[in-house]
Amino acid sequence: MLTWIDALIVGAFVLYAVAAGLRARRVASQGLEEYFLAGRSLSGWQAGLSMAATQFAADTPLLVTGLVATAGIFALWQLWIYALAFLLLGFVLAPSWRRAGVLTDAELAELRYGGRAATVLRGVKALYFGTLVNCIVLAWVLFATRAIAEPFLLWNRWLPASFFESVQSLVVWVGVCLAVDPSGADVWIHSTNNLISLGAIVTVTLFYSTTGGLRSVVATDMLQFSLAMLGTAAYMGFVVAHFGGIGELVDQVRQHGVPSGMSASQLLAFTPSQARDASLAVLSVFALQWFIQMNADGSGYLAQRCMACRSDRDARLATVVFSVAQVLLRSLLWLPIALGLLVIFPADAGLVGQALQHDREVSFVRGMVELLPVGVRGLMLTAMLAALASTIDTHLNWGASYWTRDLYERILCQVWLRREPHPRTLVWVARAANLVILAIALAVMTQLTSIDRAWRTTLLLGAGMGPLLVLRWLWWRISAGGEIACLAVSLVAAGPLLASDLGDAARLLAMALIATSAGVAVSLLTPERPEPLRRFFERAKPPGYWAPIARSLGLDPREPVRRLWRGALATAAAALCLFSLLTGLGSWLCESPAPTWWPGPWAAWVAAQLVAGSVLVPLWWRLGFARE
Repeated sequence: MLTWIDALIVGAFVLYAVAAGLRARRVASQGLEEYFLAGRSLSGWQAGLSMAATQFAADTPLLVTGLVATAGIFALWQLWIYALAFLLLGFVLAPSWRRAGVLTDAELAELRYGGRAATVLRGVKALYFGTLVNCIVLAWVLFATRAIAEPFLLWNRWLPASFFESVQSLVVWVGVCLAVDPSGADVWIHSTNNLISLGAIVTVTLFYSTTGGLRSVVATDMLQFSLAMLGTAAYMGFVVAHFGGIGELVDQVRQHGVPSGMSASQLLAFTPSQARDASLAVLSVFALQWFIQMNADGSGYLAQRCMACRSDRDARLATVVFSVAQVLLRSLLWLPIALGLLVIFPADAGLVGQALQHDREVSFVRGMVELLPVGVRGLMLTAMLAALASTIDTHLNWGASYWTRDLYERILCQVWLRREPHPRTLVWVARAANLVILAIALAVMTQLTSIDRAWRTTLLLGAGMGPLLVLRWLWWRISAGGEIACLAVSLVAAGPLLASDLGDAARLLAMALIATSAGVAVSLLTPERPEPLRRFFERAKPPGYWAPIARSLGLDPREPVRRLWRGALATAAAALCLFSLLTGLGSWLCESPAPTWWPGPWAAWVAAQLVAGSVLVPLWWRLGFARE
């Protein structure tokens, strides 16, 4: 339960968020560039920390805690591997995203391609990304709010009884259970508390995000990430102090915290040779998951943050800051917490599979309630609620950009009505779109029992689309017909693949192969006209295999390839540096075993990782930043 000190900390963040929206409201009202891209004025640090804040969703530490308990530390590579996509975006694609001058990634379709097919593709992608995928993600985030809010926000004790009972009657009449445990006692009291909590969080988030646009979103994101890191560091400190030190924590985990069916080495391993369930199919998906996903080229809010940067250098820096904060800093704080909770709150011996994972996920919140003192508990709760807000505000702002720029301005006004809307009208449409998107997400949230198949379908569709989204930047032969074919084949193949006996890993790999092959084949059969390609190349200056287009413009045909390879080398060096530091520091912190093939002592393995990571820093910095 919250004390008045905890409540003051939460209230201070709410006041800051509201003030951020009010400060930015005038400049945000000037037009879509100001509203959705902050006038393209963000520094690399601002954009990078905003990305990290959005990814620091309140359900992410719960997910990490559950994964460690059910599959060991090695399972987290399915999250860490996305650093490759983040760094590829920065060193290879972010400058081209900026130079393209578009407001959304769907708008890029008409710049990259030509003709009616490009317009159709733009509309389809705006609906798919801006509505379907975006609202499903928002629904999951809103649903995860229950686990954070339920132990702390006890509205039935604070609100007048007559008011609370009226809301409870409405909840019972609607029949939507929002309690964490639907079979527990006082289920409708918990459901009502959670509904009021959701309403309060959504109201504050909606106010500042719709009022101030991206500027207010980034301002609150910066504070949210700072609070999240500070609160998580304090949480880790209390968990470690509970055992008397990190060494004692690991010893207790080895003796009493290893889940059933797993050895201590499997639980603590960073490398596949000692990990649990490190089959060839699993390793293949871990290795390719960054590439076979719908944001492989940054499409979405990552590209939005890069496009909002004030220079190409800032766009590159943003992705580096994001990757370090996302993969390295957060993980080193979360790992001791996840391991310590295995001992502090042992799971029921009868729990397996999803039941065990859910129990472990909830233990993260239980630790906040029982381990943290007054003040620190308020700080951590504020950080978690702010994490929810930062994810919600980004998805509202990003989703509204599709509805406003692509669906309303382009499709409705320019194509159908053949008129140009006023800039201020577009801003009001954007604000209204936030409301509509939120309403859809709340409706989806009430049907979460049927969302699992839809979510798996979106993952499969992403596996089919991701590779071609990267190829469209790197190879001039990719066409609008190819992208449409890739999307269509993904839609058709998703059903049979979901119904098959293949595992999740094999499904993703099969979808990537089938859809990408179809997209490339159709692209070769339906080439784009030279004029759109030249226009796109002149503006965006994409890297890669554009020799015929560059030559037709009188430019050096080898320069795009040189830029691609320099960016790819910077990406590889930065990723290897990041993963080496993560493995070295994480292995030292958690006393994780060295791989079975390592010939030397454990300390030498840790030292080798740290040295390799440190030595690579000047290499990727020179490749990525020293030469503009």
